[in-house]
Amino acid sequence: RFFSERMVPFSFPLSKCALWDPVPMGDVIGSHIAYYRNPKLSMTEKTLRLAYRHAKQNEKKLFSCFLLGTLAVDEDGESVMLAIDRFDPGREV
Repeated sequence: RFFSERMVPFSFPLSKCALWDPVPMGDVIGSHIAYYRNPKLSMTEKTLRLAYRHAKQNEKKLFSCFLLGTLAVDEDGESVMLAIDRFDPGREV
């Protein structure tokens, strides 16, 4: 399953020194996390409850926050696990 219309190119932040030659080489290829692997999402109940409570207390319909966690690939390389274990409401300023 390759959804080219929904994929966006990624770029790295600007830096003062380059670790590699930024000139494109070869054909363009697509990179999608679920193309070859089965993605799995895990979230602790505490994190989900904190995010839910913050959303209910917020007067705005849209607000910004951060969900922090770890990304790991299984030993066999067949699946990718995203474990979210922390909620950060961020700052308004």
